[in-house]
Amino acid sequence: MSKALSRISRRRALEGAAAGFVALGLLLWWLLPLGEQPPSGTITFSTGTRAGVYQEYGELLRNELAKDMPQLKVRLLTSDGSQENVERVATGQADFTIAAADAVDTFKIGGKPVTDRLRGVARLYDDYVQLVVPPDSDIRSVADLKGKRVAIGLPNSGVRLIATRVLEAADIDPEKDITPRSDGIDTGPKRLGRELDAFFWSSGVPTDGLEDIAETSAFRFVPIDADLIAKVHAQGDVAHFYRATNMPESAYPTIQNGDTVPTIAVSNLLITRKDMDPRLTEWLTRTVIKSRDGIGAHVHSAQLVDLRTAIYTDPLTLHDGARNYYRSVKP
Repeated sequence: MSKALSRISRRRALEGAAAGFVALGLLLWWLLPLGEQPPSGTITFSTGTRAGVYQEYGELLRNELAKDMPQLKVRLLTSDGSQENVERVATGQADFTIAAADAVDTFKIGGKPVTDRLRGVARLYDDYVQLVVPPDSDIRSVADLKGKRVAIGLPNSGVRLIATRVLEAADIDPEKDITPRSDGIDTGPKRLGRELDAFFWSSGVPTDGLEDIAETSAFRFVPIDADLIAKVHAQGDVAHFYRATNMPESAYPTIQNGDTVPTIAVSNLLITRKDMDPRLTEWLTRTVIKSRDGIGAHVHSAQLVDLRTAIYTDPLTLHDGARNYYRSVKP
């Protein structure tokens, strides 16, 4: 009797092990194609300003790509932000980048011959517009920015694009009604209260550049309310990429004290060109999706990358390589 039970136990153990191997095989197939030589070569990835989320995400993604494709060299280029990133990919100066959907659409509307070369890889996470002022500032709304020294982002950034639209919606001429400055997140926080009365920033939250000063000094967020966002939407079709939302209270806990902040959100896209190698793009897409938690441990906004929504790269159609990946993991 005991021998029979022993045989049954061994059989069940073997069956369990076999099931485990099958599950492991399926998992490995989802993560990396078995028996397939990883792509090699060199790609250029355009990121963003130092101390910004694009730059940090790019550095972490390069590390993840090195694990999956050891022979692939990834060259990172800092940039002013979304507008420059889109231009670089379209003209061949970079192969992949992250850009806000409104910047991509604005570039497409511009009608340059290279526009039709752009393709989507994944929808990543949302940027939140952050209007920052000193804690004792008399600025309580966007309308209060008249006559102030305001950083509206670097010339080729997505921040500049959205800040201009927000200001115009509040009947403020960015060239005449304020003293515009071109600071990004790398310099704006340091100049706040001395050379700047306010600065705009747009990114996933939290951003290192703001987290750093939150630990040593105070600042305050100015809300961008629904009425003003409605006026932004009235500016044209590109504004449909903006949506009214609340920046979560967990973004900068020591500053927000448990309060959310009414503002605008816009989605970020990972983009490339139509002529990018489909197999390399498929592998890169796989790494982006599977590394969500690893990158998200350092870049909180990256935790929001979701396989179910990644395929929605409007206003761009999906690259063939990215489409191949999404089809391979479709339930």
